[in-house]
Amino acid sequence: MSSEMRPEFRVGTGFDFHSFEEGQTLVLGGVVIPHDRGLKGHSDADALLHAIMDALLGAAGLKDIGSYFPNTDPRYREISSLLLLEKVYRLVRGKGFSVGNVDLTVIAEEPRIYPHIEAMKANLARTLHLQPDQIGIKATTMEGKGPIGRREGLAVQAVALLIKEK
Repeated sequence: MSSEMRPEFRVGTGFDFHSFEEGQTLVLGGVVIPHDRGLKGHSDADALLHAIMDALLGAAGLKDIGSYFPNTDPRYREISSLLLLEKVYRLVRGKGFSVGNVDLTVIAEEPRIYPHIEAMKANLARTLHLQPDQIGIKATTMEGKGPIGRREGLAVQAVALLIKEK
């Protein structure tokens, strides 16, 4: 294959942290997870989707999610982050990229994420036009250290690969 025909690959990373808050619903990957507290935020505070949005936007050379969906804009108050991910997907496609794969790590002491991974993967696959085996979701803890270890919140780290056919 000549150099003009080779696809262009781009990698982006994303990270998000949200504090737990009483009276909120916990949503990760578009899935409601039973827990005594949810995540504090302007939208639905879905840290998993926020991290992957930043990874996708970064790989495409675009601005971060706060530039597109500012937490000062009432239109995004309590909005489903799946709707925001759809908009990010369209931005990325508009730049000529398709998503090759995404990989996410949830960093939390609680709740257990494993029982919900397949539902999260199904939401991501549907929204990003991927097969479930193009999506990795894992969980780890901070072994009791720091704000995550003290169960004050959780974080998600994401990596995304974009492909642009030349």
